[in-house]
Amino acid sequence: MATEQYGEIVIAPRVLEKIIAIATAKVDGVHSLENKSVSDSLSKRALGRGVYLRTQEDGQISVDIYLYLEYGVAVPKVAVAIQKAVKTAVYNMADVTLDDVNIHVVGIVTEKTAKPDLKDLFNEDFLND
Repeated sequence: MATEQYGEIVIAPRVLEKIIAIATAKVDGVHSLENKSVSDSLSKRALGRGVYLRTQEDGQISVDIYLYLEYGVAVPKVAVAIQKAVKTAVYNMADVTLDDVNIHVVGIVTEKTAKPDLKDLFNEDFLND
């Protein structure tokens, strides 16, 4: 069966960053995402909040995710769950295959710290660009 092509489809990196961030935040044991530096927090470069995409010259796409986990979780188990969730979400929603999903656990959050609400984590301020 032949598929028809109507034109080119271009997906902005910020869309992939949002898909990755939301898929990550939904995994049990994840508390929140964290930007690598203060300057990332102030710039529009890090719209994915803790999600950094890299595309190699050969077309390979890798992502680095910086996050905090909840106290008491098995770190390797949660990290593998994040990797699977992210790869699946990006492929299902954007038909893009990620070559590497690197997880960077910045810290563990105590039980007393409230988990951020998902809608607060991903304010869509870019709609006003």
